[in-house]
Amino acid sequence: MAASQSPADIQASLRQLLDKTTAGPTPSVAGLVYQAVGRHGEPIFSHASGARGLVPGSSSMTPDTVFWMASCTKMITGIACMQLVEQGKLALDDVHLVERLAPELRDVKVLDGDARTGFRLVEKQRGITLRMLLSHTAGFGYPFDDPRLRDYSFPIGFDEFAGNADDVLGLPLVNQPGTKFQYGVNVDWAGALVERVTGLSLDEYFRAHIFEPLGIEDIRFFPTADMKKRLAYMHRRDGRDGSLKVVDHQYRFPLAEKRSSLFCSGGAGCFGTVAEYCTDGDEEIITVLLNNGTCPRTNARILSPESINGILLSTFCQASINVGIEMFTDQIPQLPRYPNRPAETAKPHLAKPSPVRPLANPAADAQRTEGWGLTFALSHVDNRVTGRPAGTGSWEGIANLFWFADRKSGIGAMIASQILPYGDNAVLDVNEAVEQLLYSGLKRTEDSYK
Repeated sequence: MAASQSPADIQASLRQLLDKTTAGPTPSVAGLVYQAVGRHGEPIFSHASGARGLVPGSSSMTPDTVFWMASCTKMITGIACMQLVEQGKLALDDVHLVERLAPELRDVKVLDGDARTGFRLVEKQRGITLRMLLSHTAGFGYPFDDPRLRDYSFPIGFDEFAGNADDVLGLPLVNQPGTKFQYGVNVDWAGALVERVTGLSLDEYFRAHIFEPLGIEDIRFFPTADMKKRLAYMHRRDGRDGSLKVVDHQYRFPLAEKRSSLFCSGGAGCFGTVAEYCTDGDEEIITVLLNNGTCPRTNARILSPESINGILLSTFCQASINVGIEMFTDQIPQLPRYPNRPAETAKPHLAKPSPVRPLANPAADAQRTEGWGLTFALSHVDNRVTGRPAGTGSWEGIANLFWFADRKSGIGAMIASQILPYGDNAVLDVNEAVEQLLYSGLKRTEDSYK
């Protein structure tokens, strides 16, 4: 399928879907921004809908509205790590290099026990690698996602969004390394390795080696004064009546005038615009994934199609040394994700229990698996509802932002809101409906050329 701009009637229907979601005195969602782009940087669809916040006099959403991107940061950290792998400064499977750069990862212990029997810290049985960190198999969890880690932190608690490095990099492991996929602060540690091997903060590294070559100005760990003026408001959905209200920002410390910390969270720290994450003229990150590491408009090479000195980046990738393929190679074939298996949430005000959607066939769907590339999910099956094919890379941010990069069809997209908790049905509903229409428009365009 060759990506190109959606037909006019499809574009009109897409805008109507988004506008219906944000319309009225009590909209389902205050505001949304959606952008879709093709492999060669061609715009497919773009629309900003609603307001930046449910407050009197709030300005309208625009393509340059700034969002806390949360875990959409992880993919950028993955690009940074792979750049350094190509240069020989980092390696995917070198335990000794990791432990030299981060002795804390040599000494970290594994949390054992539970609140009823008592907690204890035990020795880990093997070393941690960069590949484990990027594929969430190193053994770290998130306090908001892991009830045991939450309980272990009581009575004080961990706050992974306070901007305190100890609340992120000071956590114990919750699994033995290499034994289980578990979403957690693994990529924050990968970001710390980037900082330590380069001597730059992650903010400085991103700007010098990713953002400036792409002409990106509006993705940062610490937003400028102008970016703060365009910041979307944070909202929370009431679990009883479904109403929305504006709340204090969940990730406040980078926005404060006087910061007590300069911690750059490689797992969740970036603020930015959908336009620059997806595409805006010469500025595009998702398109770099679609185009094997090169910006299709400027030819700026962010990732090389070959690793430096011709050394294979991975034993998983024996037929090619293309970094894009490496990032899109399933790193956990023996430890697959089961996204439809029930899992408790540790902090319901931040994330819903999973699965967020009721299962159509609990027995069968509980066995469905997904893979994981280097910092994002990989689908194992075609999405029969929207048309997104197997092998697509995707991930999300806790405030209900979602992106995908479909290398097969040559299309990527992102939808952004600022709502907690994660798993908001109104955002998920419109995102699915828009994606379904988007793929139907692409198919119609493709059929017209046959």
